[in-house]
Amino acid sequence: MAVNIRQTEILEIARSEGRVSVEDLAQRFEVTLQTIRRDLTELSEAGLLDRVHGGALPRTGVSNIAYEARRRMNEAAKTAIAKACAAMIPDNSSMILNLGTTTEAVARELIHHRNITVVTNNMNVANILVANPGCDIMVAGGALRRSDGGLVGELTTQFFEQFKVDFAVIGTSALDRDGDMLDFDLAEVRVSRAILRQARCSFLVCDHSKIGRSAPARIASLSELDVVFTDQALPAALMKSCEGWNTRVVVAEA
Repeated sequence: MAVNIRQTEILEIARSEGRVSVEDLAQRFEVTLQTIRRDLTELSEAGLLDRVHGGALPRTGVSNIAYEARRRMNEAAKTAIAKACAAMIPDNSSMILNLGTTTEAVARELIHHRNITVVTNNMNVANILVANPGCDIMVAGGALRRSDGGLVGELTTQFFEQFKVDFAVIGTSALDRDGDMLDFDLAEVRVSRAILRQARCSFLVCDHSKIGRSAPARIASLSELDVVFTDQALPAALMKSCEGWNTRVVVAEA
């Protein structure tokens, strides 16, 4: 089952609040009750929620719901973005890849690169690149986030400060219309900022579902990046801003 953006957010609400109701969700997303019932039925059939009268509950014993839902979103777009990004990373280079399902897609596209060094706080990235014998992998220490295999915290930040790499490849939870990259986890934000400081060239990999969204913590501005890889053009005003910032935007259509 491919999980859409609204369904991903429904799963996150269910996990944080312990229950969701059809009427409340319809108001939140400004859609019909019928649409929400269909969403809940599909999520129940996928084994992600338990339907109850008037709403749904998180499925008991199911872990990593939010991550698994994100991983299945916009897979073709993420693959196209990852291919475009990996094509700009040469052999014989070093890089940091951070958390996120799109950076994991980039890792899959680096499988055949030769003589590369990848530094990461993403256990999934490390496991993917084990298949590349020409890749040296260095994994950060820190607090393991079981929900997505990410390592975060002060130890992680200190680890990255020991490196100076050719490329940083980062993801983001949201990209607002001002061109600010945003996230929900302040610990992850601190790590992302450290990664950007330690790279000669910085890439953002971000599918269209993140554009125009909001989150409370700011990572950095696109003005601080070299290239943005996405699957749809950014809003016209933001595209113009990127031109002024000399931030290249690469649109990789799925």
